[in-house]
Amino acid sequence: MSDKKKPKKPSRQQVFTLLVQIGRKEGDGLPDKATGAALMCFASGVDEAEAVRETVAILKQADTAPLDVTGYGTLAEREADGQEIDDEERALMARALAENAVIVAQMTPFFD
Repeated sequence: MSDKKKPKKPSRQQVFTLLVQIGRKEGDGLPDKATGAALMCFASGVDEAEAVRETVAILKQADTAPLDVTGYGTLAEREADGQEIDDEERALMARALAENAVIVAQMTPFFD
């Protein structure tokens, strides 16, 4: 029996675009009168489920209250759908992939 290790497979990480709705929580940093917010995030993962799990975990660590996550797919999937993706968004996606990170690209507070 050989005790040689299998060669490591190349990373299958991709970056997914996620829209996360958050509710209010003490210390969340949202404006005083806000009832919650929408966060546009770019998150790396081997699949969308992993990207969602990582994003929710990080947002909870940041004292926010994630309520719902909607996935919009990878860069290639979004381009195939005909979406326009600007250079700034592409740069943030590349950074998320390079750093194996979750990047909050935009925050829009909700008010009643």
